[in-house]
Amino acid sequence: SRMGVEVKTLTPGDGKTYPKKGQKLQMHYRGTLASNGTEFDSSYKKNRPFEFTIGIGQVIQGWDEGVMQMSVGEKAKLLISSDFGYGAQGAAGVIPPNADLVFEVELVKILG
Repeated sequence: SRMGVEVKTLTPGDGKTYPKKGQKLQMHYRGTLASNGTEFDSSYKKNRPFEFTIGIGQVIQGWDEGVMQMSVGEKAKLLISSDFGYGAQGAAGVIPPNADLVFEVELVKILG
């Protein structure tokens, strides 16, 4: 199977402000299993954006690499193979081993 992350833009961002390694970002996301569309997590449901530092392994590799390709305001679909997701371990009983993932994400802002 294809490895890595593919970014499909749904709504373009500003096209000039891209995240740099070590910056703190604010994102909205909805994560589903590629195999059957089951939603396993969503920041929209929590009603608050998710904040993290990019490029340092705080999030899965598919995010670290995929979100770097997005500009501020962009909404995109990240198609992430399992090796760039949670791999053979899976996660917390919600993501099975070797699961490919689909995240709909929005880069809300770069906090710096």
